[in-house]
Amino acid sequence: MDTHEKYILRCIELAKNGLGTTYPNPLVGSVIVYNDTIIGEGWHYKAGQPHAEVMAIQSVKDASLLPKSTIYVSLEPCSHTGKTPPCCDLIIAHQIPKVVIGTQDPFEKVNGSGIKRLQDAGIDVTVGVLENECNQLNQRFFTFHTQQKPYVILKWAQSIDGYMAPELKSEQKPVWISNPYSRQLVHVWRTQEQAIMVGTKTVLEDNPKLDARDWKGSNPIRVVIDQHLIIEPNYNVLDNSVKTIIITEKTKENHQNTFYESVDFYKNIPEQISAVLYKHQIQSVIIEGGSKTLQQFIEKNIWNEARVFISPESLLNGVNAPKLHLKPSHQEKIIQDTLLTYYNTHD
Repeated sequence: MDTHEKYILRCIELAKNGLGTTYPNPLVGSVIVYNDTIIGEGWHYKAGQPHAEVMAIQSVKDASLLPKSTIYVSLEPCSHTGKTPPCCDLIIAHQIPKVVIGTQDPFEKVNGSGIKRLQDAGIDVTVGVLENECNQLNQRFFTFHTQQKPYVILKWAQSIDGYMAPELKSEQKPVWISNPYSRQLVHVWRTQEQAIMVGTKTVLEDNPKLDARDWKGSNPIRVVIDQHLIIEPNYNVLDNSVKTIIITEKTKENHQNTFYESVDFYKNIPEQISAVLYKHQIQSVIIEGGSKTLQQFIEKNIWNEARVFISPESLLNGVNAPKLHLKPSHQEKIIQDTLLTYYNTHD
């Protein structure tokens, strides 16, 4: 690993601290290096707050070193005024002579203009260090802006013999197949994604809250498929506590924090839902059920990754788990007695 890669890797590490809090902005980390020593670093924490480059520059104790330093940043510095001023202008104002960038920003208001502004100011700019890793860091942001759709994560738990739940349930609540540690991990994931989605049957059978109560962080936007609007107002998903999008074939006026979006249930439903989420500026969604909803997204190939918990428990019969027609990625984890297997469409 060369010097540039070492410091861009640190930028990536820093950027990950903002996962789940920066939407609609990307994850960005930055370090400032003088004489092969980091003298400043920072990351973007939240939209409207200072960007990574600003945080890194502000953290430098001796500003006189900046004109003799190199600033590293995982994503191209912005060149436009949004909720904050352009980072390029700040870099130029502090006369930082060298900028090393992990990858170019695909957002239409940046997309190379930041690099050009720095070069036009006489700054030595290097682009494309650990580019694949930096692209993967912002796969949600990049998918949204280059493909005009959200990044889709499928998640479910299944028994070792391939069932998600027993055929019949005695109570209106989830049947836990995985263990408490894996369930807490799911709540961590919910804080990291912008939205969570389930189908009608999951709501009627489990009455879920779809929140992140077992982990500190923001609750995701709820997306519920309810073709005929049969979910009653007393269900948790209609409590207006967070923004909730109801996907339906009917027309209904929005109410408080609940939004109704009509789609054609006789056409490509996953594609239409993706378009609805894009319209609502949702960059990522984790789909947690049920089996039919998950399978629809698999069959239409509208997903990016899947996270499947496989319990040692055997149910013998019940609701079949979705079927994925590709091999798992190399990434697997054992969580107590449960195997967590990852699948990626790009593997």
